[in-house]
Amino acid sequence: MAGDDADAADACQEALMAIVRGLPGFDGRSAFGTWAYRVTANACLDELRRRRRRPEPGLPEGSAEVASPVDQIEGSTTRVDLDRALQSLPADYRAAVVLRDVCGLSYDEIAETLRIPAGTVRSRIARGRGALAPLLAPGRNSGPSPERPTSR
Repeated sequence: MAGDDADAADACQEALMAIVRGLPGFDGRSAFGTWAYRVTANACLDELRRRRRRPEPGLPEGSAEVASPVDQIEGSTTRVDLDRALQSLPADYRAAVVLRDVCGLSYDEIAETLRIPAGTVRSRIARGRGALAPLLAPGRNSGPSPERPTSR
């Protein structure tokens, strides 16, 4: 959800501390895992809000950006491609897609975690997946290369 390893680590640390601090107040009305996912999702969303307030480092105006070695690799979809594509999604779509497709939560668990109706979860996942499909399609510098077969 964070899209950046450092921000994800910060959010994870914040989530773990919030879970420990919140254990005495956990009332058991929901499954512990659902509650923990909600705390973690909140920590990620808080980290994304903090990121927007930070200045973004970059190259000075007019400098040519040097492509990373991963960007230069043409062929199979990499984790970097997926992370980049997920980062392009709005936060609400990204949260629903990550909780479903990466974490494997059910629609009801996601609805409870994000505190939104199950129908909204379904539409956010559908829209998020729809936005991801063209970004991860073969021929867009991602996707399986014809020279290298992929294994499933």
